[in-house]
Amino acid sequence: MVKQYLLLIVRQFKRHKSSFLINLIGLTSGLTCAILIYLWVNSELQIDRFHAQKIYQILQNEQLKGSLNTVEGTPGILADALTKDFPEVKLAVTTSPDYWLGRSKIGDGKNTKVSAAGKFASKDFFNVFSYPLIYGDSHKVLSAPGNIVVSASLAKKLFKTTDVIGRNLVWSNVELQSDYQGQIAGVFQDIPAQSSEHFDFLVSSDILLYANDSTYNRWHNYGPLTYVVLNNESDLPNFNKKIEHFLNTKGVDNYTLFARPFSDAYLYNRIENGQITGGRIDYVRLFALAAVLILLIACINFTNLSTASATNNLKEIGIKKALGVNRSQLILQYLTQSVLLSFISLIISLVIVHLTLPSFSNITGKHLTLTFDIQFIILALFTGVAAGLYPAIYLSKLRPTTALKGKLPFSSATLWLRQGLVIFQFATSGILIVGVLVVLRQVRYVQTQNQGFQKENVLYFEIEGTLKNNPQLAINAIRQLPGVLKAAGIDREFLGDLSYTTGSFDWEDRNPSEVIRFQRADVTAGLIETLAMEMKEGRPFSEAYGTDTNNIIINEAGIKAMRLKNPVGKTFTLWGNKMQIIGIVKDFHFESMHKKVGPMFIRYKPANATRIVVRVQPGQLKNVINEIKAYHHTINPGYTLEYKFLDQDFQRQYLAETRMAVLSKYFAALAIIISCLGLYGLAVFAVEKRLKEVGIRKVLGATAIHLMYLLSRDFVKLVLIAILISLPVAYLCCTNWLSSFAYRIELQWWLFAVGGCAAILISIITIFYQTYKAATTNPVTSLKVE
Repeated sequence: MVKQYLLLIVRQFKRHKSSFLINLIGLTSGLTCAILIYLWVNSELQIDRFHAQKIYQILQNEQLKGSLNTVEGTPGILADALTKDFPEVKLAVTTSPDYWLGRSKIGDGKNTKVSAAGKFASKDFFNVFSYPLIYGDSHKVLSAPGNIVVSASLAKKLFKTTDVIGRNLVWSNVELQSDYQGQIAGVFQDIPAQSSEHFDFLVSSDILLYANDSTYNRWHNYGPLTYVVLNNESDLPNFNKKIEHFLNTKGVDNYTLFARPFSDAYLYNRIENGQITGGRIDYVRLFALAAVLILLIACINFTNLSTASATNNLKEIGIKKALGVNRSQLILQYLTQSVLLSFISLIISLVIVHLTLPSFSNITGKHLTLTFDIQFIILALFTGVAAGLYPAIYLSKLRPTTALKGKLPFSSATLWLRQGLVIFQFATSGILIVGVLVVLRQVRYVQTQNQGFQKENVLYFEIEGTLKNNPQLAINAIRQLPGVLKAAGIDREFLGDLSYTTGSFDWEDRNPSEVIRFQRADVTAGLIETLAMEMKEGRPFSEAYGTDTNNIIINEAGIKAMRLKNPVGKTFTLWGNKMQIIGIVKDFHFESMHKKVGPMFIRYKPANATRIVVRVQPGQLKNVINEIKAYHHTINPGYTLEYKFLDQDFQRQYLAETRMAVLSKYFAALAIIISCLGLYGLAVFAVEKRLKEVGIRKVLGATAIHLMYLLSRDFVKLVLIAILISLPVAYLCCTNWLSSFAYRIELQWWLFAVGGCAAILISIITIFYQTYKAATTNPVTSLKVE
């Protein structure tokens, strides 16, 4: 039976090459797109779902003026307190955020240290998270402050083997004042790609939490992350009710606690006013929808072309019915043919996916692999059935007498369905065109908008080793290097890594009931000039003033939140210390443009500098880097200079949007191409059916332009209707997407006009050749057509 249907497909190909190729190309394109998106979506959905236990992360809701701000940081002693006070908690663990030890140096104390990503973690880390240990006991590897647990890769890099239990290591970090020594107590398997966390070594959080001068063992300070495993009988909503006001019992006001599944944190990473509102899951849904729509467009092509070209097979249907073939057998035949065509398309698409997967992985930033999946079989089967179901039902219900006449009976329902499918195709294409235009403009907007600082030709590096003893000495030396315009120090990375606090503050006429969240940065003199930030009032810090350690600079958003008039010269009390406001810096974006610029203050604290920021003359970047490397090697033997560029950090903030823009262009182009293939096929059949009419009209004096208008107007009319339908839908979709940005473009009318005109122009170009060919054909040839 299958052999017979394959022979029928081959025969159809020979007889109707154009429609067969259009269907094959359309289905192959749709399946290729669907498989690529499936691989990416499946990879996203698997993140952090490999852990054996149900892990919950504890978050804090911070009560601010009129809203809630959700933070991941918690008091460092919260995990132990939850284990002690709540019987629902089976296990609890404290870890540090990735950036705390994300740029550490580690070595055996003899050779040059290597860079590695580290984390602080409490003793039950390996009992909570499913990171298998190759060597070591999960209950003991982090039980002592001096213990270190390393990955298999790091062990091999340092010692050429994974059997390293008992070996000594020395590690340091830019945030810490001194080097630490420890002993390897365990080796874990390399972190899998399905993890949102990536680290090379772990050290006991006891070093951080229980030091004599630690602020993280106090209830009013937070920063570490807390995770819990609940007993099987525990209910999350009830547990959240019990812990909600737990911090209030510890004397911490304005904060409430709640737990969320850790496996949801990666995808649902946007929280607004205390409620989870989406995040990466929005892009997963968006591209999954794009895959469905593109595949649906390909199926529509098959349906339209099958019904439009049905007159070519009517006599065959009539003969089969006259010979006793029943309707169910005809339905099975046509469905089998469409499913077989779908599987042929699947094979071709898998080859294409295999060839294009490296490039697709590079765009998405993931290491995707293609392995056989039963889902592909299901996808091809569904596609074949969806594409062939209507033509099978429609053609099989024809009466033998009607079919043998070789003409389809006129049906307004069939006509409306075919036209409706064409409208759906181009409405979808119109939405994608407008969507791509909006995404590209928004990405360009956030990349080119004035950020309030200079990011080009600016590099920075961490202060390590002997440079920690006197950061200002290193800054002064770098300022003297040829090609260096400015240099200064800061205590954190400039973008997305600034610390924040809610108190305790005071200023003139402050409303004591208001809670304002300030970002903060500790800098040396010259940081504002190095980044070319602008002062609205007052002056920046200067080494010429010996008292600037008692002064402070606040940004415009901070002054606005404080409602402070004539602020320069007034007193700002910070943690009990009276400081004088010496300047107001214009707002600058220290976080992505998804967020509004918030209040911020800058302190003059040269001793706290952990990074040196350097602005370089244009064209001198390479020379300056070599000069800094030479200086760094002289001052810091054994340390390798690792530097970053501020403009690259800036681009990384919008990596998801940039990838979306690139992928959207490809998928929109693919949807348009498939839609145009279908329109082209329909135009071919429509022109073939009207060739005699065209010949008669030419004999009667009709011009080529008039004939082209007659042949194309119905198609252009359908596309025009599709565009009118798509524009309001596109507006709603784009408005919803742009709402995630605090700073965004305005949706101007011309964006939709360009999108609509582009779709209409593409449709006209698609059918131009066929209409032009028919309109210029010799009438004698047209009238000979049977």
